[in-house]
Amino acid sequence: MIVQRPVFLGSLVLGFFFFLFVNGQKCSKSSSLVGYESEFRMLQHQLRGVFTVLDDCSFRVSRFDMLSGSDVHWWGAMTSDFENMTDSGFVISDHKLNQTFNNQSFVVRLLDNVTWDSIGVVSVWDLPTASDFGHVLLSNATEQDSSSSKSESPPSESKDAATPGKSNNSEPFKAPTMFDNCKKLSDKYRLRWTLNVDEGYVDIGLEATTGLLNYMAFGWAKPNTTSNLMLNADVVITGIREDGFPFADDFYITKTSVCSVRDGFAAGVCPDTVYEGSDAVGSSVNNTKLVYGHRIDGVSFVRYRRPLNDSDNKFDFPVNATENLTVIWALGVIKPPDVINPYYLPENHGGVESENYGHFSLSLSDHVDECLGPLDADNKYDQGVIIADANAPLVVTAGPSVHYPNPPNPSKVLYINKKEAPVLRVERGVPVKFSIEAGHDVSFYITSDFLGGNASLRNRTETIYAGGQETHGVLSSPLELVWAPNRNTPDQLYYHSIFQEKMGWKVQVVDGGLSDMYNNSVNLDDQQVKFFWTIVGDSISIAARGEKKSGYLAIGFGSEMTNSYAYVGWFDRNGTGHVNTYWIDGESASSIHPTVENMTYVRCKSEEGIITLEFTRPLKPSCSHRDRPECKNMIDPTTPLKVIWAMGAKWTDGQLTERNMHSVTSQRPVRVMLTRGSAEAEQDLRPVLGVHGFMMFLAWGILLPGGILSARYLKHIKGDGWFKIHMYLQCSGLAIVFLGLLFAVAELNGFSFSSSHVKFGFTAIVLACAQPVNAWLRPPKPAQGELMSSKRLIWEYSHSIVGQSAVVIGVVALFTGMKHLGERNGAENVDGLNWALGLWVFLGVVTVVYLEYRERGRRRARNLSRGNWVLGNVEEDDSTDLIDSRGGFRDKDDEEGRNGGRSEIQLEPLK
Repeated sequence: MIVQRPVFLGSLVLGFFFFLFVNGQKCSKSSSLVGYESEFRMLQHQLRGVFTVLDDCSFRVSRFDMLSGSDVHWWGAMTSDFENMTDSGFVISDHKLNQTFNNQSFVVRLLDNVTWDSIGVVSVWDLPTASDFGHVLLSNATEQDSSSSKSESPPSESKDAATPGKSNNSEPFKAPTMFDNCKKLSDKYRLRWTLNVDEGYVDIGLEATTGLLNYMAFGWAKPNTTSNLMLNADVVITGIREDGFPFADDFYITKTSVCSVRDGFAAGVCPDTVYEGSDAVGSSVNNTKLVYGHRIDGVSFVRYRRPLNDSDNKFDFPVNATENLTVIWALGVIKPPDVINPYYLPENHGGVESENYGHFSLSLSDHVDECLGPLDADNKYDQGVIIADANAPLVVTAGPSVHYPNPPNPSKVLYINKKEAPVLRVERGVPVKFSIEAGHDVSFYITSDFLGGNASLRNRTETIYAGGQETHGVLSSPLELVWAPNRNTPDQLYYHSIFQEKMGWKVQVVDGGLSDMYNNSVNLDDQQVKFFWTIVGDSISIAARGEKKSGYLAIGFGSEMTNSYAYVGWFDRNGTGHVNTYWIDGESASSIHPTVENMTYVRCKSEEGIITLEFTRPLKPSCSHRDRPECKNMIDPTTPLKVIWAMGAKWTDGQLTERNMHSVTSQRPVRVMLTRGSAEAEQDLRPVLGVHGFMMFLAWGILLPGGILSARYLKHIKGDGWFKIHMYLQCSGLAIVFLGLLFAVAELNGFSFSSSHVKFGFTAIVLACAQPVNAWLRPPKPAQGELMSSKRLIWEYSHSIVGQSAVVIGVVALFTGMKHLGERNGAENVDGLNWALGLWVFLGVVTVVYLEYRERGRRRARNLSRGNWVLGNVEEDDSTDLIDSRGGFRDKDDEEGRNGGRSEIQLEPLK
């Protein structure tokens, strides 16, 4: 205790000085608004409370309820219209409201530079969404809210509710959502009431987190009844109509069934007026008076007024405010009016007692406060949901604001299929067609920005997914807009006008069937896993779905799990889905190595134990460290992708053990043709591709090199034999090349230049095709005794170099083709062919070296014989012309051929 005493005394001293500081900051009370009190008008987030001005710089908030927002502040403006609230509004206090409030009270201090003279409206404002959760109007402000300034007042408000804007100290504004008492009937249903004994009525409020077309019922059981309390009960059925307006009708129950009229007699749960006949419609038989109603945040609320005593003692019971009377309540589905029945008729509530229906004893004079905090519905935006259909266009128009879901808002908003600012629900992979008829001043677009209206004007960025400034039309000339959300489209978007903020509302993007979201799909081995994919640009989106329950689902790229890249979809203890990537180089758990791949749009979900994993990755990983295994995990769309799968009971991102190994797996890989959208099981070399490879080997390995060798080493044979051999071999080889190319294109349904084999092969074919054209355009040979022209010299060198280059590149294409084949069918299937091709090329090189050696020796011998020249025994050099069949540039070539290559000179005696 001795040690703690200094701390305790220090706290007292700090508290004393804080007390002095706070009291020293007291404000004056010179403003005419001091003492002004008003109740908050609820607009969103179930906001309720009482506002009281304390002095010139603070106000008190009491009985405050509100669901939490994202960044909520106290906001001030001069008027409550949309333009003033959004463009001229400002934060008036440092006090933030980023939490849920449950019937709380507190004092709020204004900023030093804010006075009551500069404020006409005090609002609870969410900054990111520019949303007004609720506000109060001060005495120097008038209600100009666009949601209330309609041409005719809705039936949801009556003269008994205080008029917004009429605010003074003697007559504070009373919100229709505020009551003196509240009783919790169930977790989703509440009863509120305010008793006015002097006027002889009670105001009753019913609110529930229930469906849009559901009813809320409350009433009094027949006095002195102890069983079957529903029978002969006087109840009021309330709810919200399809158009968003409330209703409250007086009912009398004669039997627990839907109201029916037979032979002029009504029975069941029927309106009082039905029992009295058509003459009683609108008469004093229905003593219930609708005061107010709304549906906000998925909560239906209706306020109505009932007299305590009524002249109708036949269907309405008198209520003694000080007596405990039995009351009944229920929630259920309501039957809308039709051509025969003009009333909303409740159907059997069903369900469990105390959740969907019940009864208790109530005295209206007792003070009850059992409602701590606001009702919080699971589905807060169920009003006006439009589900897009690929076969029917969505008609976009503009109209007056009546029930806009995110006030404040402009006076004109967007309508879709005649519904005001509905939530639009679309499916990924299903095209959505819009017919824009909203006018030329409304340009429709789909955006990532919550407010719309061109976010760049607010110095914000946005992503536009469809539409833009030119997307506008009128009824006589509508503009058609087609938008196809894909699997990478975010879950939440917004439709708006690009010229005006907050004209539209939300777009919910949900997953459709995987077959709609992806362009291609195949079944993997044993048909227990289905594989989906879509290639867009340089990336590929992949999904895999198991066909039976499992703890995890894995797919791999490779011939077997060993030496494969694996993607594992699994769930942790919290139920959160994950997709992890691995490189597997063995069969044990220690051989599974985590990798870091550049994956986006990763999702993993489970439906009744059926796992679906999805991700998007680049076709070619971009890695700074090339030695990492994942850098080699490239996908070539032109090459079949080998896919395997496995399932097991449990996975973890920590230390893997043998218990994490799969319990069932594929027996063999499936080759998925990504560009063709098909697949086939792993097998040996496909016959058509085998024919392609043999023909290319025959052309580039035998015929075309043989044609070159004939032109190089057979010219010493007199005549045009070398030329014929050269031409026949080259033409035959070129024809076989084209046939082999056609076989490959037909089998693979086209080809892509992303493969090195295709690049080398196509280059070799282009060079080979250039040779016949080159030969046709060769310059003329020189006359005897003339020097060779520069054009002829250039042609001879180019013809020789292009032909030899074509063969060299063609041989390289043979080797890359073998590598390509190994990637498709496994290295073990082509190793022998690689060795054989290498041996053949080696023998060809040795042969060329030998022939070149012989040719050089022959030329040396010829040059030596020229040095010992004898008349009539001269061997002409035929090797100077590479293609002319007459062997050179000399005009006497034909005679030399006929004379066996020997020239004779006749000598005559001199005279």
